[in-house]
Parts: sequence; C-alpha cells; structure tokens
Amino acid sequence: MADTTPKRNINYLSRDFSSFRKNLIDFSQIYFPNTYTDFSPESPGMMFIEQTSYVGDILSFYLDNQFQETFLQYARQTNNIYDLAYMFGYKPKTSTASQVSLTVSQLIPSKLISGEYVPDYDYALNIKANSSFNSSDGIEFITQDVVDFSISSSQDPTLVSISQILNNNPQYYLLEKKVKAISSKINTTTVSVNNPTPFYTINITSPDILKVLDIIDSDGNKWYEVDHLGQEMVLDSVKNTNINNPNTELDVPYLLRLKKVERRFSTKFTSKNNLQIQFGVGSPNNTTEEITPNPNNVGIGLPFKQDKLTSAYSPVNFLYTGTYGIAPSNTTLTIRYLTGGGLRSNVPANDIVTISNKDNLKFNQPNLPGFTADYVFNTFSVYNESPSSGGKGGDTLEEIRQNTLALINSQKRSVTANDYLIRALSMPSDYGSISKAYIEQPKLTDNQVSTIETLNLFILSQDNEGKLSYSNSELKNNLRTYLSQYRMIGDNIEIRDAFIINIRVKFEIIVLPNFNNSETLLLCIESLKNYFSIDKWQLNQPIFIRDIYILLDKVKGVQTVKNIYITNQAGSKLGYSKYSYDIEGATQNLVIYPSLDPSIFEVKYPDIDIKGKVVPL
Repeated sequence: MADTTPKRNINYLSRDFSSFRKNLIDFSQIYFPNTYTDFSPESPGMMFIEQTSYVGDILSFYLDNQFQETFLQYARQTNNIYDLAYMFGYKPKTSTASQVSLTVSQLIPSKLISGEYVPDYDYALNIKANSSFNSSDGIEFITQDVVDFSISSSQDPTLVSISQILNNNPQYYLLEKKVKAISSKINTTTVSVNNPTPFYTINITSPDILKVLDIIDSDGNKWYEVDHLGQEMVLDSVKNTNINNPNTELDVPYLLRLKKVERRFSTKFTSKNNLQIQFGVGSPNNTTEEITPNPNNVGIGLPFKQDKLTSAYSPVNFLYTGTYGIAPSNTTLTIRYLTGGGLRSNVPANDIVTISNKDNLKFNQPNLPGFTADYVFNTFSVYNESPSSGGKGGDTLEEIRQNTLALINSQKRSVTANDYLIRALSMPSDYGSISKAYIEQPKLTDNQVSTIETLNLFILSQDNEGKLSYSNSELKNNLRTYLSQYRMIGDNIEIRDAFIINIRVKFEIIVLPNFNNSETLLLCIESLKNYFSIDKWQLNQPIFIRDIYILLDKVKGVQTVKNIYITNQAGSKLGYSKYSYDIEGATQNLVIYPSLDPSIFEVKYPDIDIKGKVVPL
C-alpha cells in the first residue's frame, strides 16, 4: 500500500527557545495556512507553541550537557570529572600530606665488657610504626616505619656518641636515628556485614581524606588494597630477619615478595569529601584460585567433551568468581584511614617536639631495673631539624584534568628503556635503595646468563657513608620482583653490577699577589669536592678536564691553573674498587671517557684524594 503521508520539511537545527518557536510558527504557516492564523502573543495557539519550545529548549540543554560531560576536557560536574579520571588511571588527591624527617634520640647506659665500656643495648627503645607526634600548633604527624635503636644499617643508621662521663669513663651514650613522618591522623570506623553482596561498597565521608591505612575483619584477616579488583597479585613486604632469610643483609630492611590475595578492595574518591571502598564479587564459601576461563568451566573438561566444543558460552559465566576477589560476609570490618595534610601542615623547623602516644614506646628487653629504665625512658626526645614540606590542598578540577591527560600516554606501563630506569630508581627504600642505574640492550660480547635477555639493567647502591657500593643479592631480588609488576610480557631483564672507577685528583695553581696560599687552596679543594660529589654523577658520564680548569679559574685568588692530574686508585685492601682503569688511555682531547661497560667515576675519599699545590709563576 502506498504511503500517502504528506512530506514535511523538518528543520533539525533548532537548539533553543527562540529557534524552536520560530520554526514551529513557520511550520504552521506553511503546512496549516488555513487551520490556524492567529499567532499573536495572547492567542491560545501561541501558548502551546511556546510551551513546546520551552520543553525543546530544556531537552536540548540536557542533551548538550550530557554530551559535554563525557569529555574530560569540558566536563564540569565534580563526580563526572572524578569518574573520568579513574577511567583513565589517574587517582585524584583530595589532600596532600606534608613530609618531614624526624630526629629521635635517647640515652642508654654503658656496660663494661672485656675491660671496655660499650653501650648497653638492652635499654634500647622501640617505636611502633604509625606512632603519632605533635607540633606546637597541634598538627599531628605519624611515622611510617618501626624505629629500633638497637639496629643500625646503611639504610637506617643509628648514630652513637658519648653523652655523659663519670670518672673519665662513659656513663651514658646518646643514640640518634632518623625516621620519616607524614602529617596525618589515624581515624577508625567499623562496618558490620551480613550476607555477601557482589561488589559491596562502603562510603567514608570526611574532609581531607588521604588514604585507607588498613582493613581488618573480625576474624583477623587482612584485606589488601589493589588498583582494580582484577589485580590478584600484590607486593608484600617481609621484615628481613634470620627467620625469613638466613643470609640476612641489613642494607635491605624488607624482602619484597609477590602474594596472591583473594581478600582485596579498591578505592576511589567520588567527591572531595567522599571515599568509596569497593570489595569483590565472589562468595567466600565458593572461590576459585584459577584464572578464568579454564577448560573445566568452559566445557572442554566436562563429561560431554567434544559434543559442546562448538557451543557459545557467555562471558558472564566467568564474572562471579574469586578472580575479582571475594565479598565480606558475616563479619565486622575495622577500617583505619588517614586524614590531614593541607598547607597548614607545613610546620617550621624544631616545631615537632612531643610524642602523643607513649604507649607505642617500649624497651626491646623486658624486666629492666626500675630506676635506670625510668630515667632512660624519660630521656627520649624528638625534633624536626628541617621544616616539613609538600603539604597542600587537594587537586582542583583543572589539575585533575591536566594530570589525567598527562597520565594517559604512560598508563603505568614500562615500555621504553627509560621507563624501566625510572621505575627502578623509584622502588620504595624499604626494599633497598638504588643510587645509580643504567639500562641498555645486551651486546654480543656480553656474558649473558641466558639467551633471552632483552635489557641489561646496571645498578649501584650507597653505603651508610654515602659512598658507592655494589648491590647485594637481596636488593636485586627485590628489584626483580618490583619490576615484574610493570614489565611488558616479552621483556626480560638481567640485573647486573655497574663498575666503579675510583680516581684521585691533583692540581697545581698560581695564586694572585696579596692572597693567602692556604686559603686559596682550601677554596679550590672545596670547589672540587662539590664538583665530584657523587650525587651529581651518573653512570657513563665522562670527565671534562676543561670544565675543571674553568672551575678552578673562577675560585677567588687563583691567577692560573697550571696542571691537573687525574689518576686511578684501585685495590680493595686500600678501600678502593677492585677494578683498575687506564685513565691515560681513556683520555682524548682533555676528556676522560668511561669504559664501554657501564661505569662511574668516583672520588671515594675526597679528604685524601683531592690534593692541590701552589707553584711559582
């Protein structure tokens, strides 16, 4: 049957009240010229036309607004901007805590051993992690690590000095340690959960929320925070002790291990004052540790076997499993979270002087003599040598936009060699500290451990005096485990020691008239110490002798730099690197080049390896 409906010319470009009104009037005049002719503002027909235009304008507004809110660059609603940021992998900050290094100290008595007075570490104190310290204005800071005065390592040194002398013998020693703290307060809330609910969520409402510290259920189980619920492996740290590792090396306080967890949760901010915690979907009574899908739950492993190989299975079948973690049930969750930060948390030096929870301060050894123990306990003190810094308010909406756009390209994956380099240098110091790192593709001449390495990562550490040292096996294992979370599936990395080339620098200068020779020499030596400070040198960095000439020429009192000699210092018995290096052969056009193998030049003992001499004109 033929379509007899009249064809109408409809204008789809109307967007606002005025255009809708005009187009409706034009439409009526063109297609209904004799039906209605009164388009005066007071007519009933205009009432309906304007009401329709009003509805069209409202619908256009909401349509435009909804479309705008799907673009991060143009979204204006706070919850949409937060959701878009999380979709692209950026975690907005509602507050930023200031950080500070605290100096904690105590006195301990001496004891006589084999005719020699030594510190009695039975009286050494132990400060629990998450201990609270207060500034004079009441700003609360919490420590992130345990402080044990009886342990000293390159990563956590204990400075020991004589504090009191009796009859020309040490009576009390002063112990000092550094500990990092952040401006935050620990808050606790409890939530009772009955039957398991898929993707169970909890909302915490509070200003200046920093993060969730931990979640423990009433059965004592710990729930682990992950970036997304599909992440079942987490990095877990274990205290490096003889129990956990017979070959203990104290330069690595913690051992880093991968741990598969089913009790996990993810967090996201939905607004500046609301943090949402989401748990998994599976039932704790029916979980699976296998990655889905697998032959058993697809059908290949079922009794009918080949009969169902061509059947289609819905992906929903694999959603409700322990792969996304389990949901809590019939338990009470104790949630501890941190609040604080902001500009107000940037306190001046020497402003943090009290510990607020002395219950976290304990002796390592029990049943110590009362009088001495009380005296030692009361000698505990704390102060911040430098001001705390880094505290600021949360991300503004524009900062969330810009930070998210900057993150989109990387997405936390290590793709290039430099990505691995930055990731290695950013490994948390609890697992060992990497001081220098260099990465390259293997050379044909390399003595590879296997034939599949695609990258060689060369690393060095520092000892407790700040001098370069070779990384121990525990640190390398921690680094290997840490990088495995960001490694591309086809990348294989071999971690090796870089080479240390120790050098000695001698120079000869002519001093200007009326200047003191000794003072000018000292200024030159200090300039060279600063120039060769190991913090300023990287692997495979050459030495430009011309730069040293220019540096010494600028020293006040120097008329001319006559000669500069740089020689190699080697020999482990002398405290230097065991590797010798042909400095003369590596020098071309006043540039000393490092070896082909990744290496670094180091003036290990500046006080004896930088020497100068004043010579006559």
